[in-house]
Amino acid sequence: MHDVLIIGAGPAGLTAARSLREAGVKDILVVERTPTPGGLPRFAGHLGWGMLDRQRLWTGPVYARKLAEAAGVPIMTDTTVTALLPGGGVMLSTRHGMEERRAKRVLLATGIREMPRSARLLSGSRPWGVMSTGAFQELVMAGGVVPFRRPVVLGTELVSFSALLTARHGKIKPVAMIEEAPRITARQPADLLTRTLLGVPVLTGTRLLRIEGKERVTGVVVERGGREEHISCDGVIVSGKFVPEAALLRVSHLAVDQATGGPAIDNFGRCSDPAFFASGNLRRPVEHSGAVALEARRTAGFIHQSLAGALPEAPLAIAPGGKLRWVTPQRASPVGETLRFEARAERAKRGMLRVLADGKVVQEKPVSALPERRITIEVPCRRLRAARQIEVRLD
Repeated sequence: MHDVLIIGAGPAGLTAARSLREAGVKDILVVERTPTPGGLPRFAGHLGWGMLDRQRLWTGPVYARKLAEAAGVPIMTDTTVTALLPGGGVMLSTRHGMEERRAKRVLLATGIREMPRSARLLSGSRPWGVMSTGAFQELVMAGGVVPFRRPVVLGTELVSFSALLTARHGKIKPVAMIEEAPRITARQPADLLTRTLLGVPVLTGTRLLRIEGKERVTGVVVERGGREEHISCDGVIVSGKFVPEAALLRVSHLAVDQATGGPAIDNFGRCSDPAFFASGNLRRPVEHSGAVALEARRTAGFIHQSLAGALPEAPLAIAPGGKLRWVTPQRASPVGETLRFEARAERAKRGMLRVLADGKVVQEKPVSALPERRITIEVPCRRLRAARQIEVRLD
């Protein structure tokens, strides 16, 4: 039996492995379904990785390699987890066949995936040239393939701008970024830099109506200012709108939070089966790699405590309210100095973010919320210790 088995060799899984090893945990195994550890950064060839968690400025492939080297534990690649079993068991599909492994604790760090075209209900024909950012970056960076020359980029999240930098690397010239909201999702002035430095128009308040073309993409039709417009292009990069990579959860015994799409967890990252923990973007979409790496360090600390039998129960139920789409964690134990809640708004809104204990406001702060943008609030634990129910709401 392993001490800890980690599913996923991205920034969260690899950082947790290193932290657990440094804490003295002996038998740690990481399993990864792809041939190479490192996660999504492997195919993002631009700078911007490692600043928050490693205090370095690296390209994505260098960052991924550094994480794998620093983990210092065995990593089984080309290994798919097919089932999660009660009490810390997993079924693996390996090069040599099926096998069962068991661990005292299992950390789920399977990350996220971009919402595909089908889930976005994008109409039109289905020609070659429509793909996610991840698929586009893997083609360009790993395969040296140029799938198109003049695509449009759908979305303005951070990953959308990463797609632009990959396009520049591949000598691909996007003709436009398309955003349905009145402003970009990423922080400004990313749109200004895109227009001035990359020469790519950023069309906010613009809705993609349909994709045109038979064998290949020939254009898209958008609605802008109440009028339909045709944009000639030869590809569509469908970016962002991430969802947790939670297929394993949905066929397992673990509780799933329907709002986040990830596992229901407590403030230690512990799942409904206490042998399982979760960290990284599987918990909720989406944070950048540095943030999930730092989160994974904290989760590793809680796993270490759990192995020693030092984690308390988490009896407090937490629910979102008002204009919040979700809140995490979903359960909590009010130990320590403060308890931190993370949430997302349903839509852009200015208002008050409040924490209510049994219906009474115990903490509040003004926020200006945007969809896909993190909002947080911390509450002194002493205000929650007598509570039975917590609500976090945006009014």
